[in-house]
Parts: sequence; structure tokens; C-alpha cells
Amino acid sequence: MKIFNTMTRKKEEFVPLEPGKVKMYVCGPTVYNYFHIGNARPFVVFDTLRRYFEHRGYEVTFVQNFTDIDDKMIRRANEEGITVKELADRFIAAYFEDAKLLGVRPATVHPRATEHIPEIIALIERLEKNGLAYPVANGDVYFDVQKYRSHYGKLSGQNLDDLESGARIEVDDIKHDPMDFALWKGQKTGEPAWKSPWGMGRPGWHIECSAMSMKYLGETFDIHGGGQDLIFPHHENEIAQSEGATCKPFARYWMHNGFLNIDNQKMSKSLGNFFTVRDIREKYDLEAVRMFLLSAQYRSPLNFSQEQIAQAKAALDRMYTARDNFDFLEEGAQERALNAEETQLVADAKACVEKFDAAMDDDLNTADAIGAIFELIKHANVALKPGCAKDAVDAVIAAFKEMTGVLGLVKPKEEEKNAEVDALVEARAQARKEKNWKESDRIRDQLKEMGYIVEDTAQGQKVRKA
Repeated sequence: MKIFNTMTRKKEEFVPLEPGKVKMYVCGPTVYNYFHIGNARPFVVFDTLRRYFEHRGYEVTFVQNFTDIDDKMIRRANEEGITVKELADRFIAAYFEDAKLLGVRPATVHPRATEHIPEIIALIERLEKNGLAYPVANGDVYFDVQKYRSHYGKLSGQNLDDLESGARIEVDDIKHDPMDFALWKGQKTGEPAWKSPWGMGRPGWHIECSAMSMKYLGETFDIHGGGQDLIFPHHENEIAQSEGATCKPFARYWMHNGFLNIDNQKMSKSLGNFFTVRDIREKYDLEAVRMFLLSAQYRSPLNFSQEQIAQAKAALDRMYTARDNFDFLEEGAQERALNAEETQLVADAKACVEKFDAAMDDDLNTADAIGAIFELIKHANVALKPGCAKDAVDAVIAAFKEMTGVLGLVKPKEEEKNAEVDALVEARAQARKEKNWKESDRIRDQLKEMGYIVEDTAQGQKVRKA
């Protein structure tokens, strides 16, 4: 498999550190709100990469963090009169709910920054020992970029002199250099804080990811991923502090997905085109959103629009129609030898999987991989007829499931039914919240027809099979 490595700016053959194993870290959300559609792209892309590695037989350790302490979280928690932990718990639960509807599987480990304070402090102490970190009077600790200048900027291609000339430094700034970044922040009034050698405080943003990735994956690991917007300064600073502490290479391959625009404009609250996935799921099936996000190669820019989602939904519907048709043909299939047309179809099915793998091996080209699935559907629609040989339809179904499974598309029928039940239960809860008892009763009756009993309890709705 070839991967475009942001560090070298070229496609490179992927060779894991340890044969048969892949260790990858992807930056997760800051949990002060529902994640937005731009965040959804890396979540879907790297979930797909993980699935593909597993399809290829690798044992994957996939780490995706939650940033559960930062200025935005503190501000919102104070506004709502709750603790930062309560805010984090709420939006982490919401993340898992929305991610599941996008087909994003939980990572192997989802570490929280606040649960790794000892590891973060130990890493800062290593940087102090190596002469790359310095504390200041208010309890802050900074990374000394000047002492790392010969290596700084290698990921982003940024020149430190150019960066410094464009940076502003206030007269009362306590940093040695405008490019120095915070490793530890001294406590301010009303902020949560932890005990440290520099006084009460909390970690800076960049240091969290270094400490957590190295804890679970080692000081050098295979792949670090995230959105293109994280290349500088976040990932650049991760490299500086990680390699500055360990004197070893940090991540061997850096992968970054392209930007997502909304109706050909950059997403921003000021333009009124800022959408969370929670907003979007009220209008669109999130599986269609996943289809849309995989419709282009991950490094390409992507434009989110109603028309694009409609096209993705139509393509997904074609896949579901094909699946149902294959299942129908299998029910009436015959245990007999293949005829010439069916023999060719079995060969075509195998060739489609090979084309799929070749596309995915080419820097995760999901657009061409989807094309291989539709090529299989086209061959099958021509060659499979009622009364076809069982071996022929089974070969098509196996190839279809293999490819759609890697992309996280086309749910198994039982899972599809469960998703429908979950959606109805959620709709009923909303109806009851709005005191729309007629709608609540209608949904309850619909669920009953589907074989599910809903009971209203003090703790909420309980659903069980009839």
C-alpha cells in the first residue's frame, strides 16, 4: 500500500514498524459542542483506513483522543453553571451517538487529556531536562522553539524566520520568543487545575496528544492523522516536543485529509453555514453523508451541498437495491454447475475485489474503490437471473459484502432494522417532550407492529422485543 506522507510530500510504500501490526493516532474532537461536518471527514476517513488495514489482515491499534480541557470548554461550562467534566461527559456521549450513525467504529482507545495528567507532566519534565522547556513566574511552562530551530517546521515546510516576522508579541508577553508555545498553563481564577512541579495548572493543547499517543503506541509509531488544518501549528508542535523529549522519530507517516467547503464557501459561523452533524442528521441520513465523504479521494477538497448529498443518497440506494436483489436471487438459487456466463461472473467478482484493493492501496482512493463496487453490480445485473447457480450468487454476495464492509457502507439487514428502531424511539422521546401524545402513540403502535414493546418509566423509555 502507498500512502502520501505529508512529511516527505510524496507517496511512500507503507511498511509498519512491526510486521503484521499497525499503530495509528488520529486527533479527536474538543468536546465543548457537537462535532461539525468538517470534523466528520477525518473521523470517516481514518475509520475507513483502519477498516482497510484490518481487511488486509493487520492487527490495528487505533487511538483517537478527546480534548476535555481547554479555554472553550471552561468558558461554556461556566456559562452553563456546570463543571468542565459534566460538559465533557455530555458531548463525549453525543460524539459516540453521532459517530455510530456515520458508521464510525469506536477506536481501540479513546483517551481523555484530564485522565493523563501524570504522563503529560512527566513529558514536560523530560523537555525541561533536555533544555527545551522553561517555566515562568505565573506558573506557565513554554517550549523553547529557538533551541529546536534546526528541526522546527519540517512537517509544514514553514521557515521559522518567516513565522517570527509575521508573529506578534505583546510588550508584557512573558515568553522568550513569539513562537514559543505553552506546555503547561498556570491556574487562573475559576479554572480547574491539577498539582504540578510548577504549581496548580492544566496542560496546553499540543502536549496532550504527544503524551497520550506515546503512552498507547510507543515513542515511535506508524501513522499520525488528522485534518489539513492541524498541520500547523498543532502537529508541528507535537513533533517538536515529542522528538525533543525522546530524541527519536515520532510518527513515521503523516496523513491529512483535505478541507470541506459548504456550497463552495469555507464553513464559518459568520456566514451562517456552520453545521454540526447533529444539525445535519435532522435532514439527511448520515450513512448517505458517509457515502458523500468517501466519494472523493481523502486529500482532495470536497464541497458539501444538498445536490451532492442527494447524489450520494441515490448511489447508496443503488447499493441497497443490489443487496436486496442478490438476497432474493440467493433464495431461489440452484445447487448446480456454473454455466459459461456464471463462470465469467465469478471471475469478474474476483477482479472487482482486486480493483477495489488496488484503488485502496493507492493512497486510500475511495472514489475508485466505490467504482469497483458499481462495476460488480453491473456485471451481476447482467449475469444473475432467477434460478442461477448458488455458487455464482454467493461469489457476488461475498465480494459485495467484502468491499462495502471496508467502506462501512450498506448495513446488514438486522443492523439496518436496529437503526430504524433507534430512530423511532428517539422520535417518540421528542414527541413526548413536546407533549404531542398523538404522535407518541402512533410511533408506539408502529414499533409494536415491528415487534417491539415500549415502556415509559421514570428513567425514560425502555424497549424490548415483543
